[in-house]
Amino acid sequence: QVQLVESGGGLVQAGGSLRLSCAASGRTFSSYAVGWFRQDPGKDREFVSAIDWIGRSNYADSVKGRFTISRDNAKNTVYLQMNSLKPEDTAVYYCAARRTGGIVVTQEYDYWGQGTQVTVSS
Repeated sequence: QVQLVESGGGLVQAGGSLRLSCAASGRTFSSYAVGWFRQDPGKDREFVSAIDWIGRSNYADSVKGRFTISRDNAKNTVYLQMNSLKPEDTAVYYCAARRTGGIVVTQEYDYWGQGTQVTVSS
């Protein structure tokens, strides 16, 4: 069983930056793929970024060039560095882990965190 806890959300002005963290329990976390998703009220949850067990990454077109995903397996933590934030990035951000280590852009993940709110003001 893996438990995920997101942190780092908050209120930021457009153009600003935030770094989200996803801390995981479990000794095998380094072999998991981890994804970030976001959901705005009234909208579907959407893929943001993911990283596989060896560090390859993928991004939604809407965040390419602005967001960077990384992982520190020694700390059982995955990060999402978000730069040049826009009001349309406002959402609850969720991290998710998948036992099979490949990147998946759909919501086929085995474990989910509770989410952290990101609000970008204009």
